[in-house]
Amino acid sequence: MQSRVGLIVGSLRKGAHTRMLARALPELTPPSLQLVEIGIGELPLYNYDLETKTPPPAWTAFRTAVKSTNAILFVTPEYNRSMPGAVKNALDVGSRPWGDSAWSGKPAAVISLTPGALGAMAANHHLRQVMYAVNLAAMPYPEAYIPGAEKLFDENGNLTSAETRRFLQEFMEAFAQWIDRFRAQH
Repeated sequence: MQSRVGLIVGSLRKGAHTRMLARALPELTPPSLQLVEIGIGELPLYNYDLETKTPPPAWTAFRTAVKSTNAILFVTPEYNRSMPGAVKNALDVGSRPWGDSAWSGKPAAVISLTPGALGAMAANHHLRQVMYAVNLAAMPYPEAYIPGAEKLFDENGNLTSAETRRFLQEFMEAFAQWIDRFRAQH
């Protein structure tokens, strides 16, 4: 049985390394997983005053898209030693209204990517903290901090690093196993 995995790309920039990586993932992913990108760029900032019987349509569409998945995969850069604001906003929007979180109980994983040497480790860990708070079950291992992003892609945005491709393939296989653990419980 195939699992639908909501793919959330943290950078809104069209030419972002995280977007290039997200485009490479389907061919590195086991056939048991279907990656479905869920956009976050059009979400209005979370404001409780807008949490009425008719919340912003973008919020409703986002929550429905998240609920339609079996798992969530974040691919994020690092901004100022944390996740981008758009990612945090998406987590906030999906966690509401109170008692009806779209995230609750879903298995999840994080891949962080940066030109820097630490592979966006701080963003990865900040994101994990919030994932726990909204009851996403973050895969504990392997962790994916990918440094040197500018060296991994060719001029067309294709992932050319064989080492990174192998690592991501193993990571996605581990994620498929993590998801299966939860599927067996439901």
